Amino acid sequence: MGTIIIPERLAALDTITLDKGSHKSFNDGHCFNEAAAWLAGEKNTDAPQCVSRVIRAFTMNLNDTWGDDDRQTLVPYLSRVIGTAGDGQDEARSYLAIDWLIRTYTPAWLDCAGLNAEAQSLRDLRRIVDTVAAQSAGPVVQAARSAAGSAAYSAACSAAYSAADSAADSAARSAARSAAGSAAYSAACSAACSAACSAACSAAGSALQPTVDILQVSALDLLDRMIDPSAVTA
Repeated sequence: MGTIIIPERLAALDTITLDKGSHKSFNDGHCFNEAAAWLAGEKNTDAPQCVSRVIRAFTMNLNDTWGDDDRQTLVPYLSRVIGTAGDGQDEARSYLAIDWLIRTYTPAWLDCAGLNAEAQSLRDLRRIVDTVAAQSAGPVVQAARSAAGSAAYSAACSAAYSAADSAADSAARSAARSAAGSAAYSAACSAACSAACSAACSAAGSALQPTVDILQVSALDLLDRMIDPSAVTA
């Protein structure tokens, strides 16, 4: 998509502060996607035509669930996401999100819950790049879910899970749902939820923060790779 970035607005990116939610006008505030629309000269919208729908889903969730300071770490990606719409890479982006949920997000929480062997079994899976890889990962993902499952469905875990949720999880789920196979998506989400909940029930909120911080940095790396999946080699 031949989108032209407005030079004067690109030069002003350092002055941009991203806000939570959608807004009536740019002057009233601007989330990541509204800022991308502004940068490309589109009308005010949180669904800019110049940005991949998978990236839109991912960044919308990060923007709205991260705190004010963390949200600003998205600013350097604004100019890079413009022009990603219609480039034929959305399916690959969706599988990147599923792969991240299975081989990065879920193992981090399994480790936090003391389920180290299960965590390593997910990390050892080959990269999820298509339906075949997702299906072959299924039994390993289900085993990890079962190991964490007793805590995941306890009513007492709900508050703890809220503390454990890094927001990158829901963002990756939205991105994965955009184009990838439903079976792979469902398995990844179930395991991620179970692992995070199990970790949340096993540790105090302060003990979870290092994992949250690591996953937020990892989510930015995922966004970086989503921008041009063709450049991803490992």
